[in-house]
Amino acid sequence: MQYVNLGRCGLKVSRIALGCMSFGVQARAWRLDEEASRPVIRRALELGINFFDTADMYGNGESETVLGRVIADVVPRDEVVIASKLFYPVRPDPNGRGLSRKAVFAAVDASLRRLQTDYIDLYQIHRWDDETPIEETMEALHDIVKAGKVRYLGASSMFAWQLCKAQHTAAQAGWTRFVSVQPHYNLLNREEEREMLPMCRSEGIGVLPWSPLARGRLARPWSAESSSDRVRHDRTAEMLYAASANADQHVVEAVGRVAADRGVSYAQVALAWLLSRPGVSSPIVGAGKLAHLEDAVGALAVTLSDDECATLEQPYQPHARSFYQEVPGRDQDR
Repeated sequence: MQYVNLGRCGLKVSRIALGCMSFGVQARAWRLDEEASRPVIRRALELGINFFDTADMYGNGESETVLGRVIADVVPRDEVVIASKLFYPVRPDPNGRGLSRKAVFAAVDASLRRLQTDYIDLYQIHRWDDETPIEETMEALHDIVKAGKVRYLGASSMFAWQLCKAQHTAAQAGWTRFVSVQPHYNLLNREEEREMLPMCRSEGIGVLPWSPLARGRLARPWSAESSSDRVRHDRTAEMLYAASANADQHVVEAVGRVAADRGVSYAQVALAWLLSRPGVSSPIVGAGKLAHLEDAVGALAVTLSDDECATLEQPYQPHARSFYQEVPGRDQDR
């Protein structure tokens, strides 16, 4: 395993982060109950992964609960980096979502209880909140850092100007700033290369791409239909990729050519490309099976040439912007 600083801060994170959205929920298609989640988390630790990303809305808190139990059982708390998020609805009342001071204080305490920990290493806003002044949000986040409940702050999908405004607001007041951002970024959607990624490189903000394999589309031949529950029930994937299918096919075919020449998997090529991008700290990889995890970690041994990167990038066509403001119901997948 390789480790890097998260952006310009001193926190060391594994170059592969394990996304925990699928853990802890038995009733939903493609989700794993606690018994099935445990071997995946254990194997991640064995492979050297120290970085685990979850959110309070994943399974309405069940992902945090399972992650917290497994970590408490198998590894000293200070040896891992736990990241979580807030913003989406977790309760039906008007204050059960968003980034108000009330919501921030309630959300962090609830996440701490579920995670069975005294602190969260990286606490992230899941989306921008148009209904709350950014000054209120940044001060509340600063206060939970100073209270010892959170070590570092991060952001997720938003416009670059919004991240700029948040950082400026915090800097002007002497509050804690974001050290990382989670953008939607992969070979099928590179729109964040226009503004967000250059800004992050300039300001030393770590980049943690979510959906690095485009919901599995970069992990198999274009013509190969997946029979997995994830593919058949993932509504978010349809929203993200259905409209760009014609253009995306050419990118996937390029991944296949490089993978065949290298004798490695599609997923390893797609992840190796992402890991080679300037400023990218750790792609957040979901793994429903141990083989998925092994495949992802294997990408660290793949170094692509400039010509191979050009082959992968050449077919790309501009896409509609990533979604930033959607507010799904409590049980809708991100």
